[in-house]
Amino acid sequence: MKKLNLVIVFGFIILLSAFTIYNTNWKIDDNFNIHFVGTKVEGHFEKFKGKVVFDENELATSKFSLVAEVESIATGNFLKNYHAKSDKWFDAEKYPNISFTSSKFSKTTKGYEVVGLLNIHGVEKEITIPFTFTNAIFKGNFSVNRLDYRIGTMEGMSKKVSNEIKIDFSVPVTRSK
Repeated sequence: MKKLNLVIVFGFIILLSAFTIYNTNWKIDDNFNIHFVGTKVEGHFEKFKGKVVFDENELATSKFSLVAEVESIATGNFLKNYHAKSDKWFDAEKYPNISFTSSKFSKTTKGYEVVGLLNIHGVEKEITIPFTFTNAIFKGNFSVNRLDYRIGTMEGMSKKVSNEIKIDFSVPVTRSK
């Protein structure tokens, strides 16, 4: 009887340690890169945070809840930064964050796809983002039409800045404890 109890306790300890070893919660490292580019516009966001739960073998339990702070936009030009934060573009005062919340993950021939809601400038739309996950780094790219999110809709803006904005990202992560 003592041997059976010892085996049960030992098995329980192994089971608990397995969940610890295969923790799927990730912490976003500080050296992330969220870069955007379009005609006459280019830059990145300097502040990015979120909750990342990702397991390549358990996509059904994976989830992203990510936020980029609009105030952290950096174009390399003070005036462009000022205008991007103004009410004519992102309106950082009224809409301080760009957020993405996942709803579904799937495996593809090139990596993965995540479907979720992208919220920019108070407009929320479902999008699909392709990505890879190698060496604890999420990488991918996708495009958004800024007009779909009411960004820079003033007359004449389409002649100055492209409607389609390409976003490239590289987000290194470490397992959180």
